[in-house]
Amino acid sequence: MRQLRREHNQTQAEMAQALGVSPSYINLLENNQRSLSVPMLMALSDIYDLDWRELTTDEASKSIADLRHAMQDPIFGDTKPDLHEIRAAIDHAPRLVEGFLQLYRGHRTTLEKIMRSGIEKMPEKLLETSPETVIHDFFRDHSNHFPQLEEAAERLRGERAVAQEDLYVHLKDRLRDKHAIQVQTRPLEEMDQTLRFYDEAAGTVFLSQALDHNNRVFQLAHVLGLIELPDLLDRLIENSGIKSDQGLARCRVELANYFAGAYVMPYIPLLRTAERVQYDIDRVAAAFAVSFEQVCHRLTTLQREGARGVPFFFLRIDKAGNVSKRFNSTSFNLAEYGGACPVWNIHAAFSNPGVIMPQFVELPDGERYFTISRTVHRPVFSQETQDRRLTLALGCELQHAHRIGYAATYNRDDERLFGQIGLNCHLCPRQACSQRAHQPLFVELPIDTNRRGNTRYES
Repeated sequence: MRQLRREHNQTQAEMAQALGVSPSYINLLENNQRSLSVPMLMALSDIYDLDWRELTTDEASKSIADLRHAMQDPIFGDTKPDLHEIRAAIDHAPRLVEGFLQLYRGHRTTLEKIMRSGIEKMPEKLLETSPETVIHDFFRDHSNHFPQLEEAAERLRGERAVAQEDLYVHLKDRLRDKHAIQVQTRPLEEMDQTLRFYDEAAGTVFLSQALDHNNRVFQLAHVLGLIELPDLLDRLIENSGIKSDQGLARCRVELANYFAGAYVMPYIPLLRTAERVQYDIDRVAAAFAVSFEQVCHRLTTLQREGARGVPFFFLRIDKAGNVSKRFNSTSFNLAEYGGACPVWNIHAAFSNPGVIMPQFVELPDGERYFTISRTVHRPVFSQETQDRRLTLALGCELQHAHRIGYAATYNRDDERLFGQIGLNCHLCPRQACSQRAHQPLFVELPIDTNRRGNTRYES
């Protein structure tokens, strides 16, 4: 209300006169001492030419989580604002909070690039934001849920009842009958490391023999989204804030992947199945004839208003610890910056291939999560491509763990249950960690020349 009034250069009395209420009522609304009634909502929409949905969008919960996380950074010292102060800042100075968070994100991005960059890099490289980061933030700002793509997938699936095991044939038929596009599976040597190629001029989708059945279905659904939903994809991309051609193309690919997942695993059937089997990923994968990784990715999107699943985050890392995929349905800072702590069993999963490894973890700021980790394999089609394992991690806040079967046998009241992890050794303030690999940037660890501690960084 305050921002709207200031944008129109009005006093409280002038806004009150325009809306037909008293200035004191406007004051109460601006200070969150009265709720916004439906008549007032309609009056604001009419007089100020606003979409009422813009006035009812609640970003406060995400801002609270972001601000609480930012203030846990050791750079701010030991004095932290409590929840009441944080809420007051968001209520009374939302633009200041937004600017502060933008500044903090820039600070974190610069730190991460300094850690990744060698001294030979030019200084301006530190200030660039990668397309991957912009795309990740775009998906995160939408809680990794796009209702328009969900509706499009449901509409297309609803045009004809098709059993899961018949999706591949159905997609081939639709591409041929509606778009005159043929689908051909080609030998590996002809595809030359390409898994899928859509030749528009030839009207043919070429699929590599390296793809298993599940991934062939997914790739055809991806192509279907690109062909049948170009306008919708354009509208979504326009709001992404991405400028580079490479970033725009990458965003289109990710949105088409989202559509493919929604098409292959329709929202309500998937949610009901996941809840019924307590998020047993193998059972969900079997029910929808999809891969373990496809289920993990899709579970992060179940954030429909009135039909929400467990809010998950999802990471995929290689054997060197590089994060190659990251999706997040809420404001989990573990998903934003995690993946580099050896105490987290996402790394130990490589020693137990194919085994689901549950773990309860706690971050230095006290946030607690339940996670599962398991390896998956990339397509193997030659001697050189063997043992191309990756590890997937799916996690949620501790408050949701009771809904997940993998957590059922654990005593969540036992403090010894929680692994003490950090986000990154450079940023982790934990002391006496036997796995420490770097001196933290903002914390001075104690050094005693007469004592040898767990690591050479403290004693």
